[in-house]
Amino acid sequence: MQKKTLRADARQRRASIAPDELAQLSACICTHVLGIIDGNNPVMLYVSKAGEVETGTLIASLIERHGHVVVPIIERRTTSLRLSYLRDPSVLVESTFCVPEPIAHELPAEADDIKAVIIPLLAFDRTGNRLGYGAGYYDRFLSAHPAIPRIGLAFSCQEFDAIPGDEHDMKMDLIITENGVIRCGS
Repeated sequence: MQKKTLRADARQRRASIAPDELAQLSACICTHVLGIIDGNNPVMLYVSKAGEVETGTLIASLIERHGHVVVPIIERRTTSLRLSYLRDPSVLVESTFCVPEPIAHELPAEADDIKAVIIPLLAFDRTGNRLGYGAGYYDRFLSAHPAIPRIGLAFSCQEFDAIPGDEHDMKMDLIITENGVIRCGS
């Protein structure tokens, strides 16, 4: 029940950000990300949907720098993530849970090749605990591939003093907000 309440509070906090401010904060966050992941190839990166830290510019920057971007495709039936390289963001179409995905334009990718994974956070604390949307897709993926460095993106207003963690919840190594990089203790 506590996670449900925290999710509702985090959604409300995030929804209070005006669209122009969201774009400005997202640009700042993406600048911090580029400073951290530059040279890591390939990077797995979520494609943002409304309200999340916008990743469109980050994806374009990485592709332009000849970086290899891998995006997740949600498999509802198996509650897992399928991976695809993304070379052209124009092929993205809104799909499961309103997430843009390269449906019909997939270029299969292997999790073992990924050098870092960047995921959206609904809420977080400074020790690396996070709340996603509650379906566990990223937790299952991260637990199957624990060696991949984990980077969460969020706005600073989504920070809480403590997020409850269960045994299956995977902590972040880094969390990046508009205020900078938070290095989480393990």
